[in-house]
Amino acid sequence: MVSISKASGSALATWLHGLDTPALERVLAARPDAASAPEPRSVGELADRLQRPASVALALPRLVLPYLQVAEALAALTPTSRDALAGLLDATDGERARGLEAALEALADRALVWPDGDGLLRVAAPLRQAWSTPLGLGPRLAQLLADTTSDELGRMLAALGVKPAGTGKQKRLAALVDHHTDPARVAALVAGAPAATRKLLERQAGRTPEQPGFIMFGTPQPDSAPGERWALERGLLIRGRHWYGSARMPAEVALTLRGPDWHAPFTPAPPVVRSASVTAVRIEQEAAAAAPAFAAHAASVLRVCSAAPPTRLKAGGIGARELSRIGKAAKCDEIVVRLALETAGAAGLLARDGDRVAATAAYDAWSEEEPADQLAVLLRAWWTLPLTPGGSRDEDGKALPALAGTPPCGGCAQARHGLLAAASRLPAGEGATDPADLGPLIGWHRPLVDELPQDAAPFATLIRESELLGVLALGALSPIGAALLADDVRALADTCRRLLPAATGAARFGSDLTAVVAGTPSAALVALLDSVADREASGAASVWRFGPGSVRRALDAGFTPDAITAELAALAVGPLPQPLSYLIHDTARSHGRARVVSAACVIHGEEPALLAELAAHRTLGRLGLRQLAPTVLISQTPPEQTLAALRSAGYAPVAEKPDGSVRIERAQRTRAANPVPPPRPPGGRSRPRRSADRTADARTADARAAVDLSALAARLRAVAPDAPEPGPRDGRPYDSDTEEIIAGHARKLSFTDVRQLAHAVDDGLAVTIEYVATSGNTTVRTLSRLALDAPYLNAWCHLRDDERVFTLSRIHGVMLG
Repeated sequence: MVSISKASGSALATWLHGLDTPALERVLAARPDAASAPEPRSVGELADRLQRPASVALALPRLVLPYLQVAEALAALTPTSRDALAGLLDATDGERARGLEAALEALADRALVWPDGDGLLRVAAPLRQAWSTPLGLGPRLAQLLADTTSDELGRMLAALGVKPAGTGKQKRLAALVDHHTDPARVAALVAGAPAATRKLLERQAGRTPEQPGFIMFGTPQPDSAPGERWALERGLLIRGRHWYGSARMPAEVALTLRGPDWHAPFTPAPPVVRSASVTAVRIEQEAAAAAPAFAAHAASVLRVCSAAPPTRLKAGGIGARELSRIGKAAKCDEIVVRLALETAGAAGLLARDGDRVAATAAYDAWSEEEPADQLAVLLRAWWTLPLTPGGSRDEDGKALPALAGTPPCGGCAQARHGLLAAASRLPAGEGATDPADLGPLIGWHRPLVDELPQDAAPFATLIRESELLGVLALGALSPIGAALLADDVRALADTCRRLLPAATGAARFGSDLTAVVAGTPSAALVALLDSVADREASGAASVWRFGPGSVRRALDAGFTPDAITAELAALAVGPLPQPLSYLIHDTARSHGRARVVSAACVIHGEEPALLAELAAHRTLGRLGLRQLAPTVLISQTPPEQTLAALRSAGYAPVAEKPDGSVRIERAQRTRAANPVPPPRPPGGRSRPRRSADRTADARTADARAAVDLSALAARLRAVAPDAPEPGPRDGRPYDSDTEEIIAGHARKLSFTDVRQLAHAVDDGLAVTIEYVATSGNTTVRTLSRLALDAPYLNAWCHLRDDERVFTLSRIHGVMLG
């Protein structure tokens, strides 16, 4: 849990209050989580929200590379002046200086960086924790020496030959910090050090410092590196009392030893992408070729899953064997199968059904729609997927199942958005010569996104997905991609209808017993041809082939030869070829010559009259008896029930074993197979439906959209900067019983957080919380479907993809959404 000092919070509040209304409105727009319901009631409350670790964690992934690099440099040096920051980044003039200015403005708009009254740049407290060692530097000297005694500081100053202004610890610490922040004095000191010490210092200045461990008992370890004692005596290396491992180098010393020519990484301009001229017409043509092909393949994949639902692995998901079967049946590659399955699962067309993945009722409606509308559904699902569907290998090269319900990957969704954003920034009328060049561009626009371990080139799988869907065409953003990037559902549907032709309901039948459909076949045509023929190819044109086996399959389904011929003729372009008619009728003549009947058991005996009596007995009619021979009856009722019915009617049958011998019947003792299950814990809830999660997220989005940022900014500026935070301590009553109950148990939460959590519980909204587990680790969880069962909170955890119970007293921060 990152604590926020009062000084830092008040400095941010003072800066926010000094902004004009448009500037404050930009901050609220850049950090919408800070303005979520309930609205902040003062600038101080807004500053508190902006400095929460969860809020900062949401803001960082949306920064481009140079903004993130500036934030890291500030996290290493804060507080620092703008000139010192520019020198560190080598951005003192020209294009790099303008890039630094743009980065500082963007970070200020997000309230991650702000100037204080002394002309220094400060950062939000949690931003320093985003990097364990920003720029590979350790803590500042003052932080490392916080637990050092005044006498120890005096000995360091004596070794340096420095006289402090006083004898107190603070005076001595200030003198030592002043000495070590002067590059010239530190360089001269190191130049006069023993050779072993110089090598040690130079080596440690260029490497990432180790995080210290902690010692419960005993004293610090003795010096282990040659020449270390000389540096420890002069404060060039610090070894604290309560950690072990190698000594740590203060950030000021490390920067000096790296030399004046060393600069922190700063890339203000995006990577150059080789491009070629391409017209909008050619882009549309390419997209119009790719999108229908994927729509046809996706329809085939889902049709296969509907007819023969794939079996799930014990560990979850669809394994490589089932993926191979589906791809072979649908005539498409594995990446297309994975893409179709994941998008269909997200769209609700597929769902778990025990140990299988089966089509849903929504699939039946989807299969009847036009190809353009089908593709639009899958595209919208792909755009919001919290994973990369084409990911087929893990870090160890092992195959990954599809539809495995893996934890959401925010970096994967950001990578998808970054790809389209990068493609949209290419010059008008140009596309990337090699689409792989867009990979580094994604890394510049979204530096914190996740790459797949299987990719040899950056984001190769994601780029391939985009080309298959028609989102990218000829290295440029297609109209489909532009509609997705704009998040315009209507434009996406219109674009798909323009690029994808309507489904056709006619086929051309050949004398070679084939049927060819140009374009996308309609659902009715596909259903008919799939029932009476075998598909051989799909894509721009689909081909089916007729054979005795496929025609017999239609006859088994209840078709008659005349009905098959009539339905095919109604869809044919021209008359049906004679060979096809002959095939249908020849197959029908041999169909049904042998018959198979189901039977639960068989009754036989040596007296035909007795068996005829049993077949005609009215009381035994419920058994479904049927006489196949004078001495053989079959029953549609299982053997035990048939025996009981015959004995009840006054007959004396005996049961036989499979080998024909008489079965001896003995009374069986019945015992419970399993112990009684334990009682359900109080407050337990069943697994919530995904639709409920989406409803909660939608309500949260609506609550945020309802905030009038201009009016909110004006109200916040009107409140005095030192307005006290309202709460029960100053006599303000609780708004609801829920609020009072939460406040009684969640002692770590501020009054604002209590109110937000109560608001989420009462209105069914999703929240993001900072939670301290029993292990002591702090995690950030997104929860929905909240149910208060004090002192616990039952909720659906999106990180674990499961129902979880949270202790209210362990919740240390709350943010809606």
